[in-house]
Amino acid sequence: MPRVAPAVLALDLGTSSVRSALFDAHGRCLRGSSAKQDYRVRHSADHGAVLDPAALLRATRRCLRATSRLTKDSTLTVSGSGFWHSLLGLDRRGDPVTPVYTWADARGARDAMRLRELLDERTVQQRTGCMLRASFWPAKLRWLRRTEPRLFRRVARWVSPAEWVFEKLFAVRACSPSMASGTGLYDLARRDWDDELLELSGLTRSQLNPLEERVEGRRALVFPALGDGAAGNLGSGATAPGSIAINVGTSAAVRTVLRGKTSLPFGLFRFLIDGKRTLLGGAISNAGSLRAWSERELRLPGRAVALEKILRERSPASAGLTILPFLVKERAPTWPEHLEGTIAGLTQATTAADLFHALTLAPFLRLAAVLEQVEGATGRARRIIAAGGIVDSPAALQILADALGRRIEVCREKEASLRGAAIYSLEALGHRIPPPRRGRIMRPGRAAAAQARVARARQESLEALLGKKTTSRDRAPSASS
Repeated sequence: MPRVAPAVLALDLGTSSVRSALFDAHGRCLRGSSAKQDYRVRHSADHGAVLDPAALLRATRRCLRATSRLTKDSTLTVSGSGFWHSLLGLDRRGDPVTPVYTWADARGARDAMRLRELLDERTVQQRTGCMLRASFWPAKLRWLRRTEPRLFRRVARWVSPAEWVFEKLFAVRACSPSMASGTGLYDLARRDWDDELLELSGLTRSQLNPLEERVEGRRALVFPALGDGAAGNLGSGATAPGSIAINVGTSAAVRTVLRGKTSLPFGLFRFLIDGKRTLLGGAISNAGSLRAWSERELRLPGRAVALEKILRERSPASAGLTILPFLVKERAPTWPEHLEGTIAGLTQATTAADLFHALTLAPFLRLAAVLEQVEGATGRARRIIAAGGIVDSPAALQILADALGRRIEVCREKEASLRGAAIYSLEALGHRIPPPRRGRIMRPGRAAAAQARVARARQESLEALLGKKTTSRDRAPSASS
């Protein structure tokens, strides 16, 4: 295959894999340039969820070797996206002294609760775009300072994993405003780190990378990685008013692009794309990770065609199950950090296939609630574009359409975040990138959508019931008090 002169080398660092590719000046991926490497987050019974930074760097280097063999340019424009909210501590030499604490690590839930006692969460949410919850940096940092003070003191600099990877590969030490806006430490109006939250987290500005949108590296113009959700909307074409992207990968989110200010409902986020555009939406923690758990632990057939058959065939037993899919501590729309995963309605007749179907539907019911919140703030969407790993499963896409009770358009770009990272830099350099061609439409079935509304009502009732019981138990006096 001939070597070419691309416009952009793009990287997408996700929760479970990294991807790379070359793109031309029109935002088209160059044939044969794509590479992918997988890795695994380590989950623990105390709700830890960490990633080995060395494994992340190795995987990225393998991708780059596979991709860069096609380029004849020694200088490139480099752009990227990375998973938001995750935290890595570095020593004075820039080497990791902690694992990557991912967004799914909920061991700081107690510290998040303490922050909500000290501060008004809704005020902080409007200021930073982030909730005072375990997913974000303030709670993680306070948890580490409380539980591992010696380790906390060893850290000279705190970064997102994408910042560290770009530093190692391209000698660039910078944090994009987009990435910073997902930390919970960033003031959206001032476009700077938030002094109050820095102090409460035990940090100084010198322990964070400078905020930069582009940096001239030794051999490349580098655009520090933006948040993967922002890149997803850019890559899927969900950027115009009235368009919403629903990305279903390891986790899932509903997101829409805004220009200007909008009041932020409880449970939703507002992050930056660039200096003119923000992203409003809500994310759930359990999606593709829940499917992977189901396939592994229910010992379902490994072939995709067999799994598609299970999802296409509805059974009365699966319809009778009510599931809170909280294997990882849940986020939007209600942020029930005190609840665990729950299955109600099991009988002797329940099969693994019934469970798989119900576990597939359960997170989509929560996405329906998030969609309603987003549209309540911005108006009813004219286009809902589905992207992420779900596009490989027509049966899951149909279940999503039924759960939403809405038509959805299937994104034609299988790697929307990767393409979005390239578009981000190309637009900044003055290129006008056409949106991707529209994909096929999935329409909800009338009967299936009605069943989904019933299932969603049961799910919300179960969450409310268990939430009350948990709250009552937590507040009950102990025998020794």
